[in-house]
Formats: sequence, structure tokens, C-alpha cells
Amino acid sequence: MIQQLRTELQQIAGAPTSVLLVGEHGSGREAFARFLHESGPRAGQPFVTVVGSALRNADADLLLFGRAGNGAEGSGPGLLEQAGTGTLYLSEIEDLPASAQRALLGVLETGSYTRVGDTRPIAFGARIVSSALPGLENRAGSAPGSFRRDLLAHLNGLIVRVPALRDYAEDVPDLLRHYVDRLVDSDGLAFRRFSVAAQNRLRNYPWPDNVRELRTLVQRLLVQGGSEEIRLEEIERELAQAQPADEPLVKQDLLALSLREAREQFERAYLQQQLLLCHGKVGQLAKRVGMERTHLYRKLRSLGVDFRSVGDDGD
Repeated sequence: MIQQLRTELQQIAGAPTSVLLVGEHGSGREAFARFLHESGPRAGQPFVTVVGSALRNADADLLLFGRAGNGAEGSGPGLLEQAGTGTLYLSEIEDLPASAQRALLGVLETGSYTRVGDTRPIAFGARIVSSALPGLENRAGSAPGSFRRDLLAHLNGLIVRVPALRDYAEDVPDLLRHYVDRLVDSDGLAFRRFSVAAQNRLRNYPWPDNVRELRTLVQRLLVQGGSEEIRLEEIERELAQAQPADEPLVKQDLLALSLREAREQFERAYLQQQLLLCHGKVGQLAKRVGMERTHLYRKLRSLGVDFRSVGDDGD
């Protein structure tokens, strides 16, 4: 699925049309915005990020347009001017305050802006790429406090849906290897690899915080160090620490899964806990859960439960 998205972005990279990336928090929207920028003719030009919430307590005009003054203190180019003919990335546009929305709309309607304290227009030549949470199109309107529909019409020339990580779970093993290699190269951390059981566990994890959560997990495991192979029990400890102790039996994460995926997740967690109570003895586990031993072995393997690492098998 990710390769399909990359192909889609490469196909539109050369167009000047604005692009709106729609996806959940942590789904990698900025990474895809940078990929879009670097895949097109603007690759050698600036990539400037504007975070919507950063404009809430700031003078939007000053930050966006800059101030005239010939080198005087506080004068200089704004973010739009810094972007030049590159890419202006508007992150989380649903958080843009009304003043910033109004300012941006004026730029997009006229194709120019002026520095604060000046009257000379400056042509705006950057391509705008934005990101938003799902559903903004339905919430936009003219009511006070809502996102301006006329501004959104300028920003969503092309809409690209960025999937949540749980929607392309088959890519999780590749992403794990990608972030291990990146962190080993960039941070000088010792190489570690994920066991098959650990990969299967993470492939079936719902990833509520998406790719950001996966990257953080890999970083934490490498920083903590240990044996070269990251085994299932280490993954379980990390995931348990990330979850509140009083989780409801039916979590919101489960409700986003299909019935089959939710059942597999429950069975995995149930059997892992029971196996720990049996000190890794599959024979005792079979009696405890009322399953025939051969069938239980097949079930454990299909769910990615590494029973060999928990304890010695026996009665």
C-alpha cells in the first residue's frame, strides 16, 4: 500500500496544483509531503513547514509575510518568502486560527503578498502542500470557528489519503527493518533484529499512534540494547508499559479492526498471559485452556506466540 502511495505522489510531483494530505496523527504526512517535494522539479528549492497551531499565539501576518525595515531589528522575510519557489507545507491546517486563514486566502486569491510595513507586492511562487485530519471537508463552512470553505477550495486541488498503519500491516516488518537501519546509521546504535514472533506480534498490533509509534518503539529498543535478536517477551513488556493498567476489555483500537483481527488480537493476549501463568509449559497450558495439545501448538504458531522463550515445555 505504501508503494502505491509513493507511486501516486511521484505521478503528481511535477504538477503545480496544491495537494492536501488527509490522514491521522502520526501517519507520516510530513514525510510524504517531503517525498512529494523531493520527487518533483522543486527538489532543489526550500521546503518550509508552517504548523497550524504555532500561529495561534503569533502575529500571523508578521510570521507569514515578514517585516520591511532594511535590516532593522525584527525585519526580514516571512515564511512565504523563505519558501521561494519551493514547497510551503501547511501542517494540521484545522488548527490555523482565523487570522492566518484570512491571510493565506488573500495570498492565494491574488498570488502575492506584502511585508508588514511595506506596500510593494511580492509574487508568491511556492507550491502549497497541506495536511489535515480526516473529515475536515465535512466540517468546513462559513460558521464562526469553522475552517473556511473558500480557503479549503484553494488547498485541496488534489486530495491524497494517507492510510493508518493498521491498514497496511503487511508492511510492518519492512518498516521495522527500515527504522533499525536508519537509527543504526544516524545514531550509531547497535544493530538488533526482530524475531519472526516479534514481527508477527507487531504486525497484528493496532498502532493507535501509527508510524510515529512504531519509530519510537524501535528507537527505544535499540537505545535500551540487549541481545541481537528482539524476542516476543521484550515486545510484550514494551507494549504493556505503553498501555494503561485499567484498559477496558473492548478498546477503541479493537473497534477499528475487523472481527477476525480483533479475535486474533484477543486470543494472542489471552494465550500469552495464560502461558506466563503456566511458566511456559504448553502441556499445562493445554489443560488450563481446555485445548488439545497439538491443536494448541498450531494456534500458538499461527498467532506468533513464541512459547519456547517463556520457559521449558513440559508437564
